[in-house]
Amino acid sequence: MLSPKRTKFRKYHRGRLTGKIYLIDKVVFGNYALQSLEPGWITSRQIEAARRVITRYAKRGGKLWIRIFPDKPVTFRAAETRMGSRKGNVEYWVAIVKPGKILYEVLGISESIAKYSLKIAGYKMPIKTRVIVKI
Repeated sequence: MLSPKRTKFRKYHRGRLTGKIYLIDKVVFGNYALQSLEPGWITSRQIEAARRVITRYAKRGGKLWIRIFPDKPVTFRAAETRMGSRKGNVEYWVAIVKPGKILYEVLGISESIAKYSLKIAGYKMPIKTRVIVKI
């Protein structure tokens, strides 16, 4: 699973998911991309599951770029613990995604396979996504 090697602080506030992506995110590296349509948190496990789907359909051909990285720790308090008494332990890491963010890009595979694999990868995400083509 993806996680940062080191961070400035061990634990962070949860924050809010407001606004769109500041600049229009474009397809930079590949020819086809998976773009988010909603805000949300994507866990490192979900990123890995989608990566496996795309590489399975590519069958050793082409190249894949993952454009998001889980850099926010999510903590949970132990069950049956009283309120107060510090923040819980880090359970997993998430990537913060806003509408318009490019999640994955592929290059070097046929259009039908690229679109199909990205569509299946979109089903692994907790947010709505769409497949876009580089102009």
